[in-house]
This record gives sequence, C-alpha cells and structure tokens, in this order.
Amino acid sequence: MTKTASAAPKRYILTISCPDAVGIVAGVAGFLSGFGAFIEESSHFGDPTTDRFFMRTVFQEHPSLPAIAEVEKSFAQDVAAKFNMEWRIHPADYKPRVLILVSKFDHCLNDILYRYRTGQLRMDIPAVVSNHRDLERLVEWHGIPYHHLPVDQASKAAQEAQILEMVDRLQIDLVVLARYMQILSGEMCEALSGRCINIHHSFLPSFKGARPYYQAHARGVKIIGATAHYVTTDLDEGPIIEQEVERVDHAKTPEDLTAIGRDIESRVLARAVGYHIEHRVLMNGIKTVVFK
Repeated sequence: MTKTASAAPKRYILTISCPDAVGIVAGVAGFLSGFGAFIEESSHFGDPTTDRFFMRTVFQEHPSLPAIAEVEKSFAQDVAAKFNMEWRIHPADYKPRVLILVSKFDHCLNDILYRYRTGQLRMDIPAVVSNHRDLERLVEWHGIPYHHLPVDQASKAAQEAQILEMVDRLQIDLVVLARYMQILSGEMCEALSGRCINIHHSFLPSFKGARPYYQAHARGVKIIGATAHYVTTDLDEGPIIEQEVERVDHAKTPEDLTAIGRDIESRVLARAVGYHIEHRVLMNGIKTVVFK
C-alpha cells in the first residue's frame, strides 16, 4: 500500500512597520509560537533616522493553528495595537496579478516574460498594454492578451482612464512600466500609489531625459547604471527599490553603453518586481526598506 504524501504546510508572510520600541521582535515571535506557528525566516530593521521599525516574517501553519482570520484578529488586539503597527499577513502562495505597460523597447519586457514563463517570478500577467503594436506578437506568443492603446496629448486622459479601468476590472496588484515611454499624469500616479514600478535608464538622479547614454558618453562617465523605483507625482523621484552600476571606460562607444545599460535595466527591474511581489519592500517615508 502506497503512502500518500502529506500536503506541504501553508505559509504566510507577516509584514510590519511601526514606531521603534523595545520588545517588538519578542512580541511577534511569542505570539506566533503561542499559536504553534513555525517561523521559517524573519528579518527586521530599526531605522535610527526615522525612528521606525520594520519586520518581515515567514511562518508556516500548524495543525493547531486556527483560521487565519482568527489569527489576524488576535494579532491586531494583542500585538499590533500595543506597538501601533501598520501590518498585514499575506498568503505566500498567492500569485500577484501584474499589468505590464511597454512602448517599443523590448529588453525589459522580454526578460520579465522569460522569468514569468520559467517560474522565477511567481505572478500572473493578465494583460500587457502598449501605445504601439510593435510587441504584440511577442506577448501573444506567451499566451497573454495584448491591448494596443495609442496615446497623444489630446487622448491622454481617456487612454489612462482605460488603463485604470483594466486595473480595477482585472484586479491588478502591481503595474510595471517596462520602458513605457509616457509620463503618467498626477491623477494616475495617485491612483497607483505604492503599486507601480518604473525602470529609469540611469543611475538616478543623473542624465534625465532623452538619449541618456549619449549624455553619459559626452560627459566621459566611468559608471553607468539603472534604477527601479515606485512611481510618484514627482517625475523619477519616487522611492528607490533597486539599483545597479557597471564600470565602463573611455573605449566604450555610445552603442556599447546602450547595450550594457539595457542589460542592467532588465536585471534591476526584474529584481525590483521580485522583491515587491514577495513583500520584501516596506515604505520608509520617501525611501524603502528592502529585505533581500
């Protein structure tokens, strides 16, 4: 008689932000152990400049663990209220629903789609939106609906309204600007606050605007890089999630810098998306805490 393998225990991710104080880690660990939950991993950080405390804890359920709604209710009363916490418990097996916006450059989109298809990024992509048709066949090859929503100054408000309608209708958790070459309106930035990631084609804040690698070449830079950040109403000034740089020298042409830069952009954006969907990014005022 063959023994049936038991199902893996369900996992949850607890994220916390609160004023720094003594006893937070002990309070959380004691609460979870009191329910028989097994703590799989835990990271925490106290920021002395903002006097805020941040924590990410992954725990497994136990046969004696009550329904998660009951755990949440008890945690709110017994721990969160005591420390004035902003907190949430996320089911670890939930796949966030991600909407990708793209224009004509395909390197970041290609990288995300590959990582999505191979399971490196555990998420669902209900749709890709573009203001051009160039990448339609690539997206549809992956079995993902492609929505061509052209935009100009006169149609910008209507086009953004269509995108926001899709965000609501498709229950989108995160919007990713994978080299989407449009500046979002203030209204759209507000609507997507904390759930829209952009990849900027430089190591912020230098070389903003068009042809950044040509600007960098003209200045004789020795490093180039890319920055993934949350979108805010302040253009390219949102909280930074991830950055990377690479050393270059005088022998590199603008085309060399462009190729190197695109590789960096793809890696940085993929890491930022991964950190977000795994609930590793916590807001700390105008910056972030990222538990890697």
